[in-house]
Amino acid sequence: MATHKSALKRARQSETARLRNMAHKSRAKSAVKEVRTSLDDNNLEHAKETFKNTVSIVQKTASKGVIPKKRAARRISRLARAINRAETQHSS
Repeated sequence: MATHKSALKRARQSETARLRNMAHKSRAKSAVKEVRTSLDDNNLEHAKETFKNTVSIVQKTASKGVIPKKRAARRISRLARAINRAETQHSS
């Protein structure tokens, strides 16, 4: 454990940031999972609705530096591709 005053403060700040980051990551993962679950259940309309919200959540998580921006872009891209694929299969 830290002993200097500044090191103690840094430890407190790091713990606060860790908890905040964990909450943001969890929120983003849950949003992505909701879209994926909707796609698995062939509920295309719900998937499209939740996708818009998910994009916002994932981008916000990236903008705060919790996850890298390219990882966020990759997640969003893969979700969009999955929705488009499901849409073309559904219409065929």
